[in-house]
Amino acid sequence: MPAPPSSDPPVTADALTKSDFEALSEFRYRLRRFLNFSESAARDEGITPQQYLLLLHVKGIPGRDWASIRELAERLQAVHHSVVALVARCEKAGLVTRRQNESDRRVVEVHLSAAGDACLMNLAAQHRNELSTFADIFHIRGVHL
Repeated sequence: MPAPPSSDPPVTADALTKSDFEALSEFRYRLRRFLNFSESAARDEGITPQQYLLLLHVKGIPGRDWASIRELAERLQAVHHSVVALVARCEKAGLVTRRQNESDRRVVEVHLSAAGDACLMNLAAQHRNELSTFADIFHIRGVHL
């Protein structure tokens, strides 16, 4: 879900101050540190960072317990055939299962397996704890740090 539009006018390059650069630098540093943590945590759990993201997005689709390939492609910002290959690798690893949608046979539903759910729960708890390092710089909707 995109962020709500800001009522502030866009900032122009000539309006940037030293404190703006310091804030942007700090944000990028912490973001990179979080992403590095995330990649390492996934590998320590025996999966790739992309597999972790796929599991997260399957579980995180609002209102249901599965995601379509199209939804996963959007969430992962990846092309359709790359997501199909990633889902196949996750299925082979026992992390997800695929099913045809009953009402639209063209839609492939991706569901977490018990092993995928257990892996995700462990990693998500670690990620949730790591997010607390961001509490002083921004608020994440729905996450109380």
